[in-house]
Amino acid sequence: MPKPAVYVTRRIPEAALAPLRQQAELRCWDDDDPIPRAQLLREVRGCQGLLTMLTDRVNAELLNAAPELRVASNMAVGFDNLDIAELTRRGIPACNTPGVLNETSADLTFGLLLTAARRIVEADRFVRAGEWKSWQPMLLTGQDVHGATLGIIGLGRIGLEVAKRAVGFDMRILYNAPHRKWETEATLGAEYADMYDLLAQADFVTLHVPLNKTTHGLIGEKELKTMKSSAVLVNTSRGAVVDQRALYQALVDGTIWAAGLDVFEEEPVPAHEPLLKLDNVVVAPHMASASIATRTRMATLAAENLLAVLRDEQAPYTINPEVYSMER
Repeated sequence: MPKPAVYVTRRIPEAALAPLRQQAELRCWDDDDPIPRAQLLREVRGCQGLLTMLTDRVNAELLNAAPELRVASNMAVGFDNLDIAELTRRGIPACNTPGVLNETSADLTFGLLLTAARRIVEADRFVRAGEWKSWQPMLLTGQDVHGATLGIIGLGRIGLEVAKRAVGFDMRILYNAPHRKWETEATLGAEYADMYDLLAQADFVTLHVPLNKTTHGLIGEKELKTMKSSAVLVNTSRGAVVDQRALYQALVDGTIWAAGLDVFEEEPVPAHEPLLKLDNVVVAPHMASASIATRTRMATLAAENLLAVLRDEQAPYTINPEVYSMER
């Protein structure tokens, strides 16, 4: 029996490619940059498995080009690049990689929080430019993190790990989520709050929500004006959760104090993006999960999901598990 054809849309670690080579006819886009859309539409013809990145749109157009496709496995937790409704309609499992990147993403979130609060990037540039002439009492003074109030919007797996780190800084933890997290309240002392109460009280606000119709533009002009003028906003979820124009104006006007951003409405972020010109913004290139160990595990899990479906098994992590009970 011939092996199923699988296409991988980016260069990924060999640990993930090895089992795919053994069990499938493997083809890859061997580059760190995204595959051009037209080429991807050609490459997926005849494929039964597709291992995708968050930059690859899996929609009706692509699925029409791949009528034999049996599984789309995303190397990411978020899946706003996948048309889940269309995949489900066609009975195709859509898979993702939750769990394995929680701690790593929380580390980066806290890193952005600390870096923005203590103006570390500004300080680095200041020293390298030869501007440090003497010790000064108020030189590059920032905001204290210890003992401050942290507001977490979206207390899922990553938000929970951020809360755990906040305990070590003796922070008061407020959270907003669709449902109360009673265990987290009991174990970490977290307090549930209405989103606007959270914004008004928090010294630091971190965002950990998926991107969907209800969260698109969740933080806009009204929300930013609710925050303290000394507050720091950190976003490691998706760029479109924040209205970037409103954020820029809030940072320029002093409505809030600083921001730490790992994600943007448009990625890669254009060089002309106004936020990049502000000293009170710390930026990163969508790298919350970017440790060697975590990215390797993400790739491996994406491969495991894909191969399970091709073996007619249920994948470890399926976004639309109802497809397994659909008639084929």
